[in-house]
Amino acid sequence: MPVRRRLHIEGIVQGVGFRPFVYQLATSLQLAGWVLNSSEGVSIEVEGAEAQVEDFTRRVVSDAPPLASISRIEADDIPVLQEEAFVIRKSLSTDTATARLPADVAVCGDCAREMKDPSDRRYGYPFINCTNCGPRFTIIEGIPYDRPFTTMRRFPMCPKCLEEYENPLNRRFHAQPNACPVCGPSIRLEEEPSLPPEAALRRVGDLLQAGRIVAIKGLGGFHLACDARNAEAVRSLRDRKGRGAKPFALMCADTEEMRRICLPTPEEESALLSPERPIVLLEAIPGTDIAPEVAPGHRYLGVMLPYTPLHRLLMRTAPQTLVLTSGNLSEEPICHKNEEARSRLSAIADAFLTHNRDIAVPCDDSVTRFVQGKPAVIRRARGFVPRPIPLGFEAVPILACGGQQKNAFCVAQGGDAMLSQHIGDLDNLETLAYFERAVEHFKRLFRVTPEIAACDMHPDYLSSRYARSLEGVSLIEVQHHHAHIAAAMVEHRLEGEVIGIAFDGAGYGPDGALWGGEVLICDYLDYRRFACLEPVPLPGGEAAIRRPARMALSYLIHAFGEEGKAIAKDSLPALSDEEIAVVEMQIARCLNSPETSGMGRLFDGVAALAGLCQVATYEGQGAVELESLADGNADGAYPYELLVRSGLCQVHVVPMIRSVIRDRRQGRPTGEIATRFHQTVEEIVVHLCRLARKESGLNRVALSGGVFQNRWLLDRLLGRLPEEGFDVFSPRQVPANDGGIALGQAAIAGRRRSAGCV
Repeated sequence: MPVRRRLHIEGIVQGVGFRPFVYQLATSLQLAGWVLNSSEGVSIEVEGAEAQVEDFTRRVVSDAPPLASISRIEADDIPVLQEEAFVIRKSLSTDTATARLPADVAVCGDCAREMKDPSDRRYGYPFINCTNCGPRFTIIEGIPYDRPFTTMRRFPMCPKCLEEYENPLNRRFHAQPNACPVCGPSIRLEEEPSLPPEAALRRVGDLLQAGRIVAIKGLGGFHLACDARNAEAVRSLRDRKGRGAKPFALMCADTEEMRRICLPTPEEESALLSPERPIVLLEAIPGTDIAPEVAPGHRYLGVMLPYTPLHRLLMRTAPQTLVLTSGNLSEEPICHKNEEARSRLSAIADAFLTHNRDIAVPCDDSVTRFVQGKPAVIRRARGFVPRPIPLGFEAVPILACGGQQKNAFCVAQGGDAMLSQHIGDLDNLETLAYFERAVEHFKRLFRVTPEIAACDMHPDYLSSRYARSLEGVSLIEVQHHHAHIAAAMVEHRLEGEVIGIAFDGAGYGPDGALWGGEVLICDYLDYRRFACLEPVPLPGGEAAIRRPARMALSYLIHAFGEEGKAIAKDSLPALSDEEIAVVEMQIARCLNSPETSGMGRLFDGVAALAGLCQVATYEGQGAVELESLADGNADGAYPYELLVRSGLCQVHVVPMIRSVIRDRRQGRPTGEIATRFHQTVEEIVVHLCRLARKESGLNRVALSGGVFQNRWLLDRLLGRLPEEGFDVFSPRQVPANDGGIALGQAAIAGRRRSAGCV
């Protein structure tokens, strides 16, 4: 006797070839019924022999397309309808949305081969795609994921494309961005609009070979490109963009070219070739011919491989390694509209290569680095967003607004959290407007009407001001470092208390001070501050972050008193006598000199004292330069002391600062100072974890905060702490920096609401 079964499947099952897969599986098993997309996922009914229905139910999970990710499946037997065929039904839109949307995917091997085949009708087509690859998140305007709800709706398919789209045996069956040169998007060189596409690409390659800067519209926005081996071109791009010394990302034509300039591990190379195609931080070959101006002071280069058909075509004639950096002025959001790019980038780019497929959601490239053979995301954007992160509990609708720097927000509903793409630093109106538009888009896309707005405690963060301005929601403020640790706990599905090591530049504490070198005993509901760095003044506030030499002087005065000023004159060339006097006065009178326990500020100060970064052109520059010089050729650590004040353990670094100055005076190599400093931080963490375990009985340690982007330090701690008997967890899927705190905010707010604490 036949049976009929209804299945409802949730997860990433739209835009990944799931319906074609279901159709082909059902027909191969001679089953009748139907499949459709809805705002809540994929619904299926199958009817046939019981053995075949059971086989279908098993294989719909085990054999799902590689880009699919099933989070939940419901199966119920229902009355038989005596149907004879299996069909794909029209999609349904409902009031609720549990469907999870796919991220953008790099061009697949099949499409790449077709694009190179002169006999194929898509030969040389910059927008070739199929069910297994191409744009997703960046073209989605609504759900369910169907062409009318994407920016491809303005391109009606020609008869040949429509035939592919409707043929269940075709690789482009229900591929929503399906197109060809006859009916799809096209490229245009703005300076020579009469050039056909192939000639326009050759012309762009010639311009890049000649040292010009070209703005290129890609998948999630514009890039600015130039020849990475042309030092003059790279310097010009830095000057025009206002980039300072912050490293540029590179795109290599292929893995062979990448190996000419870097030393990738097999795991790193695998990530470069993955469907996500992130930028991966790779160790540079010493003496590489890449212009030093690409990444001054770095041992690592941020490298990606071509991920769109347009990139592959461009690399046929362009220099084999390009600088490919976000199309914006420094600290502004990425340009994603043609008119916007022409207006904002005209003073930077010598030419513009645009196209007429609109970008619904601007999205930067993701950045990853590997630690102990495993990836850790530094910037989460293209290829990863909007992949959901399981919360571990059922949450009411939440909007978590994130922080001020490296902002990303988060919407949560049910058991999932959707962390946004990288927004950037909320330091100007343009980025704030981008943040607000992105929040509204996520709310529409996932049909979330927040009941809770979670934000940082800092009174001046623009993200927190935005949260406080919302009406009809419950506001929950979350301490910055508690959010860092909670984000790591969510990712690793930890319950109960942990020892949280939260090291970053600064986060607002409930005492009004700037925390940042914290050891917390915490769970999702609450935290207790167990230990921290001894606070020192931050003279001039933000000025001391931009000028690490000021932070170094603060440590010198703290360690040497009056003698510190004389040492500063010899060791801090960026400070004039007048500035030294001003800083001394600010500290003495407590004028605009809030106290900070930030580990990031200690890195800044030591970097300046070691003769490195005196004036920072980007956040964390001193720490990056210190890490780049830490070569392991130094024995032991610098001394430090632990003091207990008002029940709080504080790390007293005066002995360390004195030792750094001694080594500098004795002419010790900077790499030796950098190594000993890193080993000191390692010893401090291990020491404090032992003390916290002794008091609390806890054995689990969560490491988070921007300082743990430091590969040298994290690698050592991930090896050392387990030797001490600790279970160690650090963020991998979400950034350890402030790009991940919105996830922690959402988890803390949701748990507090569930527990009735708010």
